[in-house]
Amino acid sequence: MAKFTEIIGHEQIINHLQSAIRMNKISHAYILDGEEGAGKNLLASAFAQTLQCEKRQDEPCGQCRSCRQTESENQPDIIRVFHEKPNSIGVEDIREQLCNDIQIRPYSSPYKIYLVDEAEKMTVQAQNALLKTIEEPPAYGIILLLTTNSEAFLPTILSRCVTLKLRPVESSLIRNFLMEKLHIPDYQADVCVAFARGNVGKAWKLARSEHFGELRDHAIHLMRHIRDMEIYEITEAIRKVADYKADINDYLDLIILWYRDVLLFKATRQVDTLVFTEEINYIRTQASKSSYEGLEQVIEALEKAKVRLKANVNFELTMELLLLTIKEN
Repeated sequence: MAKFTEIIGHEQIINHLQSAIRMNKISHAYILDGEEGAGKNLLASAFAQTLQCEKRQDEPCGQCRSCRQTESENQPDIIRVFHEKPNSIGVEDIREQLCNDIQIRPYSSPYKIYLVDEAEKMTVQAQNALLKTIEEPPAYGIILLLTTNSEAFLPTILSRCVTLKLRPVESSLIRNFLMEKLHIPDYQADVCVAFARGNVGKAWKLARSEHFGELRDHAIHLMRHIRDMEIYEITEAIRKVADYKADINDYLDLIILWYRDVLLFKATRQVDTLVFTEEINYIRTQASKSSYEGLEQVIEALEKAKVRLKANVNFELTMELLLLTIKEN
C-alpha cells in the first residue's frame, strides 16, 4: 500500500480526496479513470488506507493496527472484487462479493470499502445490480471503481459517482523518480519518460525491462547506420526486426522519437531538448544531411507503417518500404 506522499503526480486528485476526508464529505462511490499504469490502484489504496487509519488524519500513519493490516493485505474492511472470467465481470461476481457483502456491517473499521479493478469489464447486468447498491448505500459503504474507460459505464452509474480522471504526470517528476529509485542514467530515464508519455507505471516498467533496453539498442543501432547500408544489409536488418514483431509498435515509436530529435535539433540546434542526448553526434550528422521535407516524409512513413501493420499488411514488405524511405531521406 502507498501513502499519498509516495505517489508521483496527481496532486489535484490527492487534494480532492484529502479535502473530502478532512471535511467529512466522502462520497459513497468514486470512479478513478486512467490508462493502465497511470496510478489508479495506488490512489485507491492510499485513499482506502487513510479512511480506515485509526489516527483519523488525511494521510495514513502506517503504524496503527488497521494500517498494518492494510499493508499486509489483511484488512477485513477493504475488499477487492475479483472475477474469474478474464474479459468480463459478471452479475454474480458483483452480487456475491459486493452487493450482498456490503449489507454486513464493518468488522473493525468506520467504513467498508470495495475496490473494483478493471470495472469497465462489468456486464450490463452487473452494472444494474451495482446501481441498486449505489442508489441506496449503507452509510459506511464506499465503492471505488477503477477503469481505463469510464465511457463503458451506464449513464445512471456515471451520474451517481464522483469521477476523477487521471492526467499525464509531468515528465521531470517521472525522470527524477526513475533516477532516484532505480539509479538509472539520465539518458535512459529520458527515453523511458518520452516513451511513457506521462504514465509513471509504464515508465517504471520500461526502466526495469531488459527487453525494452534490447529493443531500444537495436533501433538506435539501425538508425545510426541505415544511411550507409547496402540493400542486402537492409534485408538482413528486416529479418532481425522480425524478432521484435510482437513489440513492433514500441520499436517504431522509438524510431519516431529518434527522428523527432533529428528534426528538433535541425530546427533549434539545442541539445537539452532531445531525448537521445547521448547520440548527439549521430543526430547532428543526420540533421545536416536531411531536409525538412525528407524528415517529414520519414515520420509520415513511420505512421503509415503502423497503420499497415495494424491492418495485417505483409510485415516484411511494410518494413522494407519503410526502411528504404528512411534510407533515401
